[in-house]
Amino acid sequence: MGMGKNNLKIAVLSGKGGTGKTLVSVNLAAVAQDAVYIDCDVEEPNGHLFWKPVLTSEEIVSARIPLIDSDRCNGCRICVDFCRFNALAFIKNKPVLFKDICHSCGGCALFCPQQAISEEEKRIGVMQTGVSGRVLVHTGVLNPGESSGVLLIKELMKKCSCERERMIFIDCPPGSACIVMESIKDADYCILVAEPTVYGAHNLKMVCELAEVFHKPHGVVLNKCMEAKNPAEAYCVAHHVPILGRIPFDSTLGLLNSNARIAARENERYKRLFSALLNTVKEEAWHETAAHPQR
Repeated sequence: MGMGKNNLKIAVLSGKGGTGKTLVSVNLAAVAQDAVYIDCDVEEPNGHLFWKPVLTSEEIVSARIPLIDSDRCNGCRICVDFCRFNALAFIKNKPVLFKDICHSCGGCALFCPQQAISEEEKRIGVMQTGVSGRVLVHTGVLNPGESSGVLLIKELMKKCSCERERMIFIDCPPGSACIVMESIKDADYCILVAEPTVYGAHNLKMVCELAEVFHKPHGVVLNKCMEAKNPAEAYCVAHHVPILGRIPFDSTLGLLNSNARIAARENERYKRLFSALLNTVKEEAWHETAAHPQR
């Protein structure tokens, strides 16, 4: 692959919000220093609150949606039958588009035998680029009410396609939906962040299965660890999932995080913790990519 330990693409994901996904991705990028951070949680991006980047650019992202010429339409309904998202309906012998649920696949225009459907641009969000120290920060912001952020995430991921010398950290959306799949598609390694609860173990199982479907090497960071039993850790042991590190349930860390401060930049103990985690991630990711170059 011609890839070194310092130019890996690392996706950080979790089965639900609030597990510490942004905590992990922001602090790993901070200790990596010459890094790229991409906030793909486009519905609720919050990485910028930590980085407080100096903005260098903002780009509008648009989707192409159908534009129907009713005069050319002969009522064949091929477009309506084709649309799996039910964004087209036939009302009073005319196709009607529901723009908010159109996924911009272009199929209706492609299959219309009367060529009655063309396409027009619809703004769906913006991409913001800025710098924070030596970290390049890319943030996607989806317009409220948009049905899918997949196109915006695709545009975000293009931003890292030319990076060759810096590690890239992808802060994924929570869950396992299409926007998460788009975020991890080109990753070299996945970090799964899990909470020490039964629900946390359930959500960890979900994202483990997603990583396996995409044949992505992965390991787990156990967050909010206490001395009590940890169902997420038990899941890792039972299913032979590597545990990359443990972050303690710590009031000082919690306070820094809740105040949108980057712990590794402000506290030497957390700098050491996340630096050690970064080294482990590099070793695991490089070992996996070297052992399985076909991935």
